[in-house]
Amino acid sequence: MAQKIIPIVAAPMPGASASLFEVEAPNTVYVRSVRGWFTAWRWALVWVTQLLFYGLPWLQWNGRQAVLFDLEGRRFFLGALVLYPQDLLYLALLLMLCAMALFFFTAVAGRLWCGYACPQTVYTEMFLWLEQRFEGDHNARRRLDAQPWSAQKLARKGGKQLAWLVLALWTGFTLVGYFTPINTLGQAVLQGALGPWESFWMLFYGLATYANAGYLREQVCKHMCPYARFQGALMDRDTLVIGYDSVRGEGRGSRPRSADPRALGLGDCIDCTLCVQVCPTGIDIRNGLQSNCIACAACIDVCDSVMDRMGYARGLIRYSTENALAQGWDSATALRRLLRPRVLVYGALLLVLTVSLVVGLAQRSPVRMDVIRDRGVLARVVDDGAVENVYRLHIMNATPDVQRYRIQIAGPQGLEMLPLPPLELGPAQERSVVAGVRLPAVFASRHPGQTLTMQFAVRAEGDAGEPVRERSTFHVPR
Repeated sequence: MAQKIIPIVAAPMPGASASLFEVEAPNTVYVRSVRGWFTAWRWALVWVTQLLFYGLPWLQWNGRQAVLFDLEGRRFFLGALVLYPQDLLYLALLLMLCAMALFFFTAVAGRLWCGYACPQTVYTEMFLWLEQRFEGDHNARRRLDAQPWSAQKLARKGGKQLAWLVLALWTGFTLVGYFTPINTLGQAVLQGALGPWESFWMLFYGLATYANAGYLREQVCKHMCPYARFQGALMDRDTLVIGYDSVRGEGRGSRPRSADPRALGLGDCIDCTLCVQVCPTGIDIRNGLQSNCIACAACIDVCDSVMDRMGYARGLIRYSTENALAQGWDSATALRRLLRPRVLVYGALLLVLTVSLVVGLAQRSPVRMDVIRDRGVLARVVDDGAVENVYRLHIMNATPDVQRYRIQIAGPQGLEMLPLPPLELGPAQERSVVAGVRLPAVFASRHPGQTLTMQFAVRAEGDAGEPVRERSTFHVPR
C-alpha cells in the first residue's frame, strides 16, 4: 500500500506579495541640508577633529614627529612623552577612561558622541558636502539618479567619485602616517617605493572610509554599530534626549500661516515632514525615541526654522527627557533630575580614572632599565678566587633630552661592579650594556651555593631625585 505524503507549503503572510525569502532593499536616504545652531556645532567639531587628525602627523618635536606610534621600535611618541611596552598600564587606563566617559555622557545626554564626533558621522558629513557640490541638493540628487545616463550625469557622478577617492586615500595615508614617519611615507609614495604593509593599510582604511561614508552611511549606524544596541542599558527616562512634544504638536495638519491652529483643532506640527527629510538615518522623530536616532539634532534645527516662519514658539522638537515631555516639566526641573545615582557613580569613576592617569604619568620615571642575567654561565670564578656574574642592562631614555647615566649596585657586603663609563643616550634612545659584578673571594667564601639579592640603580647626571632601581640576583657557586 502506497504511503501518503502530505506536502508542507509555507502560508503567505496577510498582505504580502513577495516571497518570505526576499529581502526588501533599503530605500536611499536623500538627506536634506539644514542650517541652525546645532548644525553649526556639528560642523565646528568636524573642523576640530579633522584638523587634529590630518594635522598632528605633520607636527615636529625636537627633530622628530610629535605623535608617532613606532611599532617596530616599540615606542610611542606623544609630544614630550615617550611610552614603551612597559607602559601598557597607561594604555589600559586610557581605554577605561574613554569607556567610562562614553557611559557618563550617554547617561546624561544620550548619543552625543554619535551625533557630533563619531568618525562615521564626521566623514558622512564630509562626503555629503562633496556630493552636494557635484550633484546639488536632495531633490536634485533624486532627479539625477532617476535620469538615464548622459554625459552630464557621467561628469557629475565621476567628479563626485574622484573627490571621494582622493579624500578617502588621503585619510588612509594620514592614518598610516601615525605609524610610519609621515615625511618618509610621503617620499615613498612619490617615489613609488611603498612597503607592502603601508600599501595594504593605506588602501584598506581608505577604501573602508570610501565605502562607509560614501555608500553605507546610515546602514552602519542602524545595523553595524553595537552602540545603538547597548545604549538602552545606559539611558533611562531622565536622560536628556531629542524628543518631540506630542502634547503641543498633535494633531498634525497643514494650515495657512495666518490661521489659528487652536480654532482648527490642530497642534503646532504642520506635518511638513522636514524633520524626516533632514534625518541622516531616515527616521521620524515624532514616533518617539528610537535606537536609530544618532542625536545629530538636525531635526531640531529644521523644526525651529519652521516654527519661526509660522510664528510659533521654538522647541516643538528639542533636547528634553522622556519624563519631562510626558509630564510637562520645565527645563529647570528636567535638568535637576540629571544628577541621579547612575550619573553620580559614572562621574565619580570617571574622575578617579582621570586622576589616576594624570598622577601616574606625572610620577612616571624618566628612565627605564631591564636587567637580564647571562643565561649561558650563571657564575664563574676568576683567577684571584673572586666570583663574577654577568648581566645585560637595557637602558631606555624616556625623556626628549640627551641624558648621561651612571649605573651603581647595592647588595651584600663586598659586592662591586666592574667599572662602566657613563652611558649617554639621545632623546627616546635605548641601548644595552654588559655589566660585570664581582664578589671577592673572602666574601664569596661566606655564601657557598647561595643566591644573593642585589639591586642595580641608574640615575641621570644632575638628577637629585631617587634613582631607578631594578632587583636581580647574584649566584655564588659551591
